[in-house]
Amino acid sequence: MAPTTDNAGQTGDAGTARAALEALRTEIAKAVVGQDPAVTGLVVALLCRGHVLLEGVPGVAKTLLVRALASALELDTKRVQFTPDLMPSDITGSLVYDTRSAEFSFQPGPVFTNLLLADEINRTPPKTQSSLLEAMEERQVTVDGTPRPLPEPFLVAATQNPVEYEGTYPLPEAQLDRFLLKLTVPLPSRQDEIDVLTRHASGFDPRDLHAAGVRPVAGPADLAAARAAVAGTTVSPEITAYVVDICRATRESPSLTLGVSPRGATALLSTSRAWAWLTGRDYVIPDDVKALALPTLRHRIQLRPEAEMEGVTTDSVINAVLAHVPVPR
Repeated sequence: MAPTTDNAGQTGDAGTARAALEALRTEIAKAVVGQDPAVTGLVVALLCRGHVLLEGVPGVAKTLLVRALASALELDTKRVQFTPDLMPSDITGSLVYDTRSAEFSFQPGPVFTNLLLADEINRTPPKTQSSLLEAMEERQVTVDGTPRPLPEPFLVAATQNPVEYEGTYPLPEAQLDRFLLKLTVPLPSRQDEIDVLTRHASGFDPRDLHAAGVRPVAGPADLAAARAAVAGTTVSPEITAYVVDICRATRESPSLTLGVSPRGATALLSTSRAWAWLTGRDYVIPDDVKALALPTLRHRIQLRPEAEMEGVTTDSVINAVLAHVPVPR
């Protein structure tokens, strides 16, 4: 039987997948209070086969957010605490000599999972940071000349602390560009913080998501159907030109030494299509581009030192660009 068609012109399978992904917010809210934008960003990244950099001070539930997402999607997840002495093989895996067979066998590292939580990624040296580049871009790990494919879906959710710089190794621009989105995880509002404490007073244990009631509401099949639907989302020539004009405007900004690259423009188009589909449309409008511009572009531009000293931020530059670039009608 052919799948039915819903009101937005999507197939019934796609409509079911959208409903399942929308249910993620409710399910994750059983464990994490008040981080809906971050949840949405992680879902957009999964739809676009991208990776996410989560930035926030310690204690705002970045780790819990990723674990809850994995539980609600019924995906395998592993966590790696990045430290200065972490070696690349600690992430990718290595060849181990087996005395019984007198042969070397490959022991997979934690990167062989669906959701890899790279905790405090900027605390490890560039050599170890770069070990993730092949995995993020090619979705494989090469050890001793043999490429080994990673599971599907695969997403790296890396966290970093924006206020502590001692003993850290800032991510180079080339590696930052590999992340589809940079999501800021803010401190909770007063009411959200009261809700967090109330839950803990009632016996909530963040290490036991099952006891918190988090259940799988979507799975790999839903993601596959959703990705197929996103790929069919219509983008008009005017929207494509709008994305290009935004990215080109950043390259001309007097506050920046580095503007958005063509890869960044492609990323903005991709995330805008995913957001359009999540909101129930099979075509992209300018508001979709505006909604995803900050998380998609903020880590792909570099401020001039003098602008930074004057209090200019990457977000304020992007907002200024959005205000000045003509919006297609």
